[in-house]
Amino acid sequence: MSKTPVHRWALASLTTAVCAGALTLTAAPSAPAAPPGSSHTTASTTAHRQSVAAAPAVTRAEVLQRAKSWLTANNGRPVPYSQNAYWKDGYRQDCSGYVSMALRLPAPGPNTVKLKSRTYSRQIAMKDLAPGDLVIKADSDSADFRHVVIFDGWADGAHTAYKSYEQAGVVGTRWKQHSYGVSGRDGYHAYRPVNITG
Repeated sequence: MSKTPVHRWALASLTTAVCAGALTLTAAPSAPAAPPGSSHTTASTTAHRQSVAAAPAVTRAEVLQRAKSWLTANNGRPVPYSQNAYWKDGYRQDCSGYVSMALRLPAPGPNTVKLKSRTYSRQIAMKDLAPGDLVIKADSDSADFRHVVIFDGWADGAHTAYKSYEQAGVVGTRWKQHSYGVSGRDGYHAYRPVNITG
């Protein structure tokens, strides 16, 4: 009996294994090498990868346009507020679901507490707010006392109030002037989404 078929099968198997390995190696870029003994760099790289995976890039103009879309998405009326219901696009009809929709995050979106995590945003100074950034209060054990709004622009030169988009109880989606976070004593803080560009 000839041994040639056995050699051919072995060679084919080896080629398949090598190709599969090559595909695995080239499927995703490898992480930058961390200096020896630097666990912080490895943790930062992992956090960055999770952020990119969780939050596809979006421009500030897109965030505001998407936020504006819910003002009339309900047959010309605002999308109604609900912590339990989901809109036609799959996002929760509460404040964090609305913000997730505007930021193009995967539906139904993270809650308010998760929105302020490093996976989705980083804290900035109130004075550095730019359109599409967030103002978040997430330090309550109850969802009824947590909130997030999308910053649209300062209402005055003194920066005592700003215009924003939000999903609010009873009224649903609205564009409203607020001063959350301006005093620095109400639990609201400014955050920049990690996926926002420009």
